[in-house]
Amino acid sequence: MSFKDHFSGHAADYGRFRPRYPNELFDYLGLLCTERKLAWDCATGNGQAAIGLSTKFDRVVASDASSRQINSADLRDNIEFIVAKAEASPLPDASADLISVAQAMHWFDLESFYDEVRRVLKPRGVLAVWSYQLATIEPAIDAIVEEYYEDIVGEYWPEERSLVMDGYKEIPFPFTQMTNPEFLMTVEWDLPQLLGYLGTWSATRRYIVDNSLDPLTLISNSLANAWGVESRTRSVRWPLTLLCARV
Repeated sequence: MSFKDHFSGHAADYGRFRPRYPNELFDYLGLLCTERKLAWDCATGNGQAAIGLSTKFDRVVASDASSRQINSADLRDNIEFIVAKAEASPLPDASADLISVAQAMHWFDLESFYDEVRRVLKPRGVLAVWSYQLATIEPAIDAIVEEYYEDIVGEYWPEERSLVMDGYKEIPFPFTQMTNPEFLMTVEWDLPQLLGYLGTWSATRRYIVDNSLDPLTLISNSLANAWGVESRTRSVRWPLTLLCARV
């Protein structure tokens, strides 16, 4: 089965403009684990989650099916980046204390992935999956971003995106979920950084391919008016949806 690759073509931008997850999340995941010898960050992309995990675990294996994403990763001494599908890792049986999936599980063949989770996790190991939806900044800006998401590039989203927007409520998860604290991902961005992030959306890229036009040009004036001086930084916030289970 081929994997659904929506990001290899802009792997460098993905690494540059995607937000980083909060340190408090990795503190929490570390505390859930009896041992912290090995974490497998599955579908790591450029390694945003793997870097956070590397501060809590002795060793991190960060895998992605896209070699371009792996080649754009920010290297760390205790992170091993490998090209591998989520459903077929080279990790030994019962080797990982934690398996993490950040903003990616909606792309997987879930039945096969869950078989791999059961194989790779140590007994009582932890599976942690999280995602995030649209950011909030302030009402006038949020309204423009929502219009862009729904009306301009809406038809270009892959169908799996609906699982993210539903907060993973409809995604099959055959394990007993833990009750988790709430986590908020926050960055301080200027306008070019926000535009760079919107440019990494898979729907933006598909629109460009189909229309030979960058759809961000359709909102650039209204977004600039709402933002003000483009170098001004604003708080950009995403609540995280976190599913955890001891398997």
